[in-house]
Amino acid sequence: LKGAKRHRTVVVPRMIAMYLVRKHTSASLPDIGRLFGGRDHTTVLHGCRKMTYDIARNPEVQSAVQAIETALGK
Repeated sequence: LKGAKRHRTVVVPRMIAMYLVRKHTSASLPDIGRLFGGRDHTTVLHGCRKMTYDIARNPEVQSAVQAIETALGK
């Protein structure tokens, strides 16, 4: 998740992880970006917004995120 690859198989899980970190912590966008390989805060913002959009419109994404949150005890 910290790597530079931009393949869909890596990007979507990375955006989900950034979304969850943003949702469940008080970390700032720049802090989250640093955690994920030195990404810019706007990249984190884009990922969080995209995941919010996808969760609202795609039941598969919504259930996947809920399963992760359940596994994490959130």
